[in-house]
Amino acid sequence: MEISELYKIFTEHPVVTTDSRDCPEDSLFFALKGASFDGNKFASAAIEKGCAYAVVDEKEYAPAGDSRFILVDDCLETLRQLSRYHRRTLGTPIIGITGTNGKTTTKELTAAVLRKKYNVLYTQGNFNNDIGVPKTLLRLRPEHDIAVVEMGASHPGDIKRLVELVEPDYAIITNVGRAHLQGFGSFEGVIKTKGELYDFMRERDNWDAPKSRIINYWQKRCVFIDNENPYLKSIAHGLNLVRYGCTEKEPLWVNGKVKSCDPMLRFSWEHHDGSFTSVWHEVPTHLIGSYNITNMLAAVSIGLYFGVKPDLIVDALMRYTPSNNRSQFEQTADNRLIVDAYNANPTSMAASLKNFAEIEADGKMVIIGDMKELGEVSHEEHTKIIDQLKASDIQTVWLVGSEFERCDTPEGFRKFDNVEQVKEAIRADKPRGRYILVKGSNSTRLYELPELL
Repeated sequence: MEISELYKIFTEHPVVTTDSRDCPEDSLFFALKGASFDGNKFASAAIEKGCAYAVVDEKEYAPAGDSRFILVDDCLETLRQLSRYHRRTLGTPIIGITGTNGKTTTKELTAAVLRKKYNVLYTQGNFNNDIGVPKTLLRLRPEHDIAVVEMGASHPGDIKRLVELVEPDYAIITNVGRAHLQGFGSFEGVIKTKGELYDFMRERDNWDAPKSRIINYWQKRCVFIDNENPYLKSIAHGLNLVRYGCTEKEPLWVNGKVKSCDPMLRFSWEHHDGSFTSVWHEVPTHLIGSYNITNMLAAVSIGLYFGVKPDLIVDALMRYTPSNNRSQFEQTADNRLIVDAYNANPTSMAASLKNFAEIEADGKMVIIGDMKELGEVSHEEHTKIIDQLKASDIQTVWLVGSEFERCDTPEGFRKFDNVEQVKEAIRADKPRGRYILVKGSNSTRLYELPELL
């Protein structure tokens, strides 16, 4: 079946599912495959549960004469092609976001700001991979004014593959850091892969693909960039740049300052629009960590570029509350917690520990877990974190996982094989009156600890 024919079916049944356990009435089921599952085997079940059609790529699961089963060569590739066809048909302006750290937070902050003026579609959760990005694009509707689409990567070529579907009109790389090094091979591999978004933007106006509609006539395609990030600046040549940062050296599109961070970030920003005067706007936030100011300034920059009024930007940022174990502050009956247990890599771990060390408080404690997918440099990077902890004033250190187990540590540092051992320790002698940072890669499951603390 040609994509144009499948698209006609999609327009009549615009809800897409890839999970046979979640089959909304009259939806379209795609039988995707994974390392341990084959969606083809569940196609009939999806039809029985309410799906109007099932797209399969194995002939034995497409009963002869039953038009509800659509046979294709490759379900994932068909899902990709359908999403691009839909994206091009609607022509919705899209902001593409990637980066080692902060991309999900920046995406949510940006969406919160843009919603003050526009009907915005944005990536839900972290649906930023080969499956999540096409499903996000297929959620686009004619009534959406603009979309914010997050793209993740753990191997070379990942961003190139995703950006060819998203075809963004505007772009931002939040930063580049030492993460997924096992997949990228090196830090240089991280920079090159994230830079595939910039590569696309350089070519964006030199091709014959359908152009996206624009919101305001004066807007030009551009890249929003942290002006203090040397790695990004080194690969941003030939692009229309909208700059933001924390500097007094030059007037950027948006300049920012950290006012306080104990533990919530309070910052101020000013906008230079070409006039000789500017006004500083102060924003108290619900985010922890001074490192979050770049995420905030990115959202400010994008909002201003699309004509959102400053007072509405301030209101949106003030009201934003993080979730999903990202830079969350929790006050329990016994302790104060900073929970940042969704993910961890050397860049984000070092920033979190630095911020925590700068907080003035008694009884500080950290429970930190392994940083995964670092390959050959894993021991080196975990040792650097140990050294950072030794140089801090943090009184109590608990380390969780096999990577930290292999590191030499001071006598006072306590090691645990896994989160279950940590739970046992808490039940046996619960910390009380402490200020505790909980951070680690998602697979260490440290997000299970706050309810015990």
